[in-house]
Amino acid sequence: MNLKEFAARIGLSQTTVSRAMSGYPEVKPETRARVLHEAERLGYRPNVSAQRLATGRADAIGIVFQGGGRFGPHSSEFMGGLSTRLQRNGIDILVSTVETEEEEAAAYRRLAASKRVDAVVVHTPACTDSRIALLQRLGLPFIVHGRSAADEPFAFLDIDNFGAIETATQHLAALGHRRIALINGDTVNTYARDRNEAYRRTLAARGLAVDPALIAHGEFTDETGFRLMQSFLALPAPPTAVIAGSMMSALGAMRAIRIAGLAVGTDVSLIAHDDVFPYLSPENLVPALTTTQSPIRTAGERIGDMVLRLLQGEAPEALQEVWPVELHVRGSTGPAPA
Repeated sequence: MNLKEFAARIGLSQTTVSRAMSGYPEVKPETRARVLHEAERLGYRPNVSAQRLATGRADAIGIVFQGGGRFGPHSSEFMGGLSTRLQRNGIDILVSTVETEEEEAAAYRRLAASKRVDAVVVHTPACTDSRIALLQRLGLPFIVHGRSAADEPFAFLDIDNFGAIETATQHLAALGHRRIALINGDTVNTYARDRNEAYRRTLAARGLAVDPALIAHGEFTDETGFRLMQSFLALPAPPTAVIAGSMMSALGAMRAIRIAGLAVGTDVSLIAHDDVFPYLSPENLVPALTTTQSPIRTAGERIGDMVLRLLQGEAPEALQEVWPVELHVRGSTGPAPA
């Protein structure tokens, strides 16, 4: 049946039905619930093209990735959560890939001009991110997965990266470790800057010197974790504990420790920032891996919620969340070796 027939069957106007199914905030919740229930009962599916023409919405959210390397397990999990949430409202995701910052800016301009998306999700923000200022100038609604400095408020969801590394460093220091290494991301990004600052401040608060040789940066991959851990172990005074910025780099670090003939949790303690992958459980590793836990798929789902609220008229400053991160102590951390 078409919109006119469906509206007549349930005794509402075509405008009310269309707005209810498109999520307009002025429609009463009980009316929207009734329309959705009746649509399911009667098997009504709106004509997408007609609905978009009537509402002026694209019913799509955009995300632009710079470089194919960004499509790692973290991106896959995040996109899975985001897609799961948006599909419940019939919202599609338009993904673009570019190679340079200039191409990325051009992609955002095209999205704004073509009106192919209603909003975009910005990922891995820099400490000062030009994408935020650009999107605000373009008037294209957006939400950021992370935080950044900006002149105007914007919607974001982030985790407490400072608190995560502060807690991990405190835990290792309390176990007697004095040489604690950090595998971090690029500190041009806010999350890595916050982790670096937490590491340095916590060591200083414990009266421990910060050794630049124990701080390394790189992509969160098994191979990078392996190579960086090897470089740590080759130092004249190697670390007795390591904080890895992700589960992937922690896997590489574990491999390097074992190849060196050392035992994880006894000779070298290891903590990973764990983004909760369904195919890789820290409890099932040997030894079980101590983690600061952050479910990235759940974050994707939550950003889906928040972007829908943004499109319904909520102010960006009302859509700002920072999630705490929990430390889960397992067998990969133990007292510093004598």
